[in-house]
Amino acid sequence: QVQLVESGGGLVQAGYSLKLSCVASGRTFDNFAVGWFRQAPGKEREFVAAQNWGENTLNFADSVKGRSTISIDSTKDTAVLQIYSLKPDDTAVYFCAAARAWLTASGLARSSMYTEWGQGTQGTVSS
Repeated sequence: QVQLVESGGGLVQAGYSLKLSCVASGRTFDNFAVGWFRQAPGKEREFVAAQNWGENTLNFADSVKGRSTISIDSTKDTAVLQIYSLKPDDTAVYFCAAARAWLTASGLARSSMYTEWGQGTQGTVSS
């Protein structure tokens, strides 16, 4: 079983960037898909970005496309999401998730494809 722990949330001013990390323990991320989702107050959880570990398939939500990156450090079993040019609408609890197989680009955006979830980390963007 994989345990996921997110970190890096906090209070950030609009226009600045947010860097979130997700550390896996229990086993490595090899051949997993790793995704980031977020949930704003009063809203449903939504997809942010995802990548297949060890393979180049990526997907980004339109809301963050062009101002975010996702990366995986296999030596540290850590996935990193960075969002730049933050907006107040980026305020949410951010969750890291893992699926036990590589996914298609469209599959990466579907929360039902993920079996492991972290507890989330709060990111708050002030205007």
